[in-house]
Amino acid sequence: MSRVVLEGLEFHARHGVYDTEGVLGARFVVDAELHYDFAGLPDELSAAVNYAAVYSAIQEEVTGQRHQLIEVLTDRIARRILQDHPRLLRVTVRVHKPFAPLPGVFRDVYAELTLEQPAP
Repeated sequence: MSRVVLEGLEFHARHGVYDTEGVLGARFVVDAELHYDFAGLPDELSAAVNYAAVYSAIQEEVTGQRHQLIEVLTDRIARRILQDHPRLLRVTVRVHKPFAPLPGVFRDVYAELTLEQPAP
């Protein structure tokens, strides 16, 4: 299986359970793995998955409606990408919240979801 990966897309957004997260916002980082067969693909954008369009969809989902849970945001992004790009067979999305309000030292917190294109 071949894939195209968008990694480390950073956005400022206001997701979270606490009121201060809604007011101040924080940095969220998104990775998306786009799985589809591009072996032997002609060198034309119309034959591929336009990852600039995927980026725009991710940006809209992250910076649009506020969610309390990054799990819900991850699900919305994955479903939107699959819906917008029927050529995809599977997508894996990770939403990182590196400044989650936790009482300790940590490197990262993220939610990850892999979904497959529904059967026709």
